[in-house]
Amino acid sequence: MQGISDGKGKAVSGQDSIGNNTGSKKGIAMEREAPIRILHVFGNTNLGGAESRTMDLYRYIDRKRVQFDFLVHTGREGHFDKEIRELGGHIYRVPRFRIYNYFSYVSALKKFFRNHHEYKAVQGHMTSTASIYLPIAKRAGIPITIAHARSAGVDKGIKGLATRWLRRSLPDNTDYMFTCSRLAGISVFGSRAVEEGKTVFMPNAIDCGKFNYDTKVRERIRNDLGLENQYVIGHVGRFHYAKNHEYLLQIFAVLCKNTNVDYFLLLLGEGERMEEMKELAKNLGIADRVRFAGNKNNACDYYQAMDYFVYPSRYEGLPGTVLEAQVSGLRCLMSDSICGEVEVTKLVHTMSIKDSPESWAEYIEKTKEYERIGYWKEVSAAGFDVKAQAEKMMKFYETGLLM
Repeated sequence: MQGISDGKGKAVSGQDSIGNNTGSKKGIAMEREAPIRILHVFGNTNLGGAESRTMDLYRYIDRKRVQFDFLVHTGREGHFDKEIRELGGHIYRVPRFRIYNYFSYVSALKKFFRNHHEYKAVQGHMTSTASIYLPIAKRAGIPITIAHARSAGVDKGIKGLATRWLRRSLPDNTDYMFTCSRLAGISVFGSRAVEEGKTVFMPNAIDCGKFNYDTKVRERIRNDLGLENQYVIGHVGRFHYAKNHEYLLQIFAVLCKNTNVDYFLLLLGEGERMEEMKELAKNLGIADRVRFAGNKNNACDYYQAMDYFVYPSRYEGLPGTVLEAQVSGLRCLMSDSICGEVEVTKLVHTMSIKDSPESWAEYIEKTKEYERIGYWKEVSAAGFDVKAQAEKMMKFYETGLLM
């Protein structure tokens, strides 16, 4: 893909959302009557954790005060594109960075910010190339630049090494360093930045009210899925190396083998490793007990249908899914490599993925019976409710000050 386009594939002009030349004094004066615009930078707008958390925030901000636009590194339509446009946001596109196209990538970004310097802040959730695009935005006159650490790990191989190398100068190339957890901050910005207090903890807030336990929704979804009498182990996450689905399938295979309970595994999400995991389920002899449900707009309802939430990730930033599961009243067994900030209620227990799948299965079997109640008040009180965060972030965007 060459050059820059808007969300409809059209070439980007030097005009803003109300048709004014953004470089003119008249245009700037008229912008003062419009909402402050914030540019969020992502790889895409699909159903990922960072994207979902940003969309939760977008739904709750006062869009007469603050509006979001999105700069993405793909030519494909994303899961949230339609909703973004309905909420008043714009979607712009630049080529995906592939190392060998460094100069054309920089050229595309310079062109974009030369034509679009109307933003109060640029918030980069894609930190792999933030040390490239944030300084370009700053030189174009954007007052505030933010690098937002959302993950506590990188991909395997050369891609991961390149990501770490590109991030090395990031603390010197951004005004603010937001991080969803201490582990994510260390991974992206380095331990020195975290220890010296240069990072800002910004929780991955969720819409708590949507996920509170509801027996009527539980019955409806279980009936729709034909799971009325099964004990449902659940997981929500994209099929990616970080999520460790192969270990989850191994745990589930042990459960099915060693007990008389009618276990069923419900997996929400999509991704590059989905077909590989379907093949593994067949090889383990559990394919008839596993449902690959894909992405769901009403994921909150599917939590109600589950009985236990298992999350053996290799690394995470701060998984909103584990918070959502707790609000839904689900007992959660997760990897001890996940940040402790997500352990808000007594429902969470951690184990090492270096342990055998048998040990995980044994713990699930031992703790599968419990009284299920929702914990939305506890999760909200711990600072993870998006409504409170929306007000905090609006004040920050407007003033540049963290309250």
